This record gives sequence, C-alpha cells and structure tokens, in this order.
Amino acid sequence: MEKPMGRQRARMALIIFSFVLMPVTFAYISCPIIIDGASKGIITGGMIVFILIFASSLFLGRLWCGWLCPAGGLQEIYFHVNNNKVKIAILNWLKYFAFLALILIPLISAVHSSGGLMSIDPFYRTDHGISIAREGAYVIYLVQIAFITLFALLAGKRGFCHYFCPIAVIAIIGRKVQTLFRWPALHLSADPGRCTACGRCSNECPMGLEVSSMVEQGCMENAECILCGCCIAVCPSRAIRFSF
Repeated sequence: MEKPMGRQRARMALIIFSFVLMPVTFAYISCPIIIDGASKGIITGGMIVFILIFASSLFLGRLWCGWLCPAGGLQEIYFHVNNNKVKIAILNWLKYFAFLALILIPLISAVHSSGGLMSIDPFYRTDHGISIAREGAYVIYLVQIAFITLFALLAGKRGFCHYFCPIAVIAIIGRKVQTLFRWPALHLSADPGRCTACGRCSNECPMGLEVSSMVEQGCMENAECILCGCCIAVCPSRAIRFSF
C-alpha cells in the first residue's frame, strides 16, 4: 500500500500547488479571456491550454482534473468543511450547458466576428505570463474563486466539477472519443474477485462515485472519474489498479 499512498501524497501536493499558483496562471484557464482574444483573432495561451487538455484526454482521460486542475485543488481543501457527496446526479448535465454558453457558442461567435484566428499570443492579457499583473485581472480571478467556493460549500465534494465546470466537458469529450475508437489509454481496471466490499473506495472518492458498485460490476469507466487513484490507495485487497 505504500506506493499508492505515496502517489496520493504526490497528487495532493501537485493539485494544491496548482491552486496556489492560480493567481499567476488563471488567464490560461479563463473562458472570458479566451473569448476576448478570439474576438480579436488571437489564439491565447488559454486556448492552447484547452487544446492540450483535450489532446491529453484522448490518452489520459480526466487526469488533468484529478492531478493538475487548480479549481480541483481548491475544492479538495474545502473537503475539511463539506465532505458530503453531491446528491442530485441529474444536475451533472448543467456543466454541458455551461460549456455551450461559456465556451463553444461564444468562441464560435468571436472567431466569426474577427474573421478567423490569425495570430498566436500565449501571453495575452498577462504581463510576461503573470496573469494577476494586468489591470482588472483581480475581478475575473475573484469571481472564479467565488464560483468554485459556492459550489464546493453548497453542493459537496467537487460540486463545481460536477455541476458547472466547462473544462471538465472538454476532457469528457476526449474520453468519449477514446472510448469510441478504443485506442490504448490510461484507465482504472478492477478484479471483482478480490473485492471485500469494504466500501472504502466509495468513501474516499473525491467525486463521490459509487466505486464499490463499479468494481462489483467489473466496469470502471465513468465520465465523472478523474483518475485520481484515491480508490487504489485505500483498497486493502488491491482490487483496483491503473492500466493502459
């Protein structure tokens, strides 16, 4: 168990550090800044990051969400305040509407109005790459933090990921494409015969998934799984593992 637990300590360090860096990096995951750049025909650093998240999800699923997302890091800090699972699963569909309203439709409109994407500026709306240095950046930053906090405290474990995050949809689409074409990719696999039905995996899952039921059915594929490996770390019988 030492290796999985060590991996979890590394994951937590990465994702919390990612949140600590958010004042510097938030322009690279900010939908308004991406749309603003597109309206001027500019491929911003944020758009490049979104493209990379999609490309990585074709082979690594939602690893970004579980290991590197600053919003995820903030939400896991809030586990100390609200560690309850999200309860209204149907609201998971809200993030798809958020994706359409905040990214896809505005982006298409912005690109059309600018006559197309004609230049690349990785440091758009930053001062040599530091997001917070630009005038007005604090407003966008604080609004993002407030939104994440609201969902995390009211909805429960990673409520923002479940109900609102449009970036999650980008990774989910990539995962669905991989599942459709079935090329090799990182995923969870399980041996139901080794499961003792202790329920630790479900209790520990930061996305509040019923992992024990997934193990029992021998089907670990779930659009909300962020491949964090928490279930692997706490499984006493090592019934769950990463596979590629």
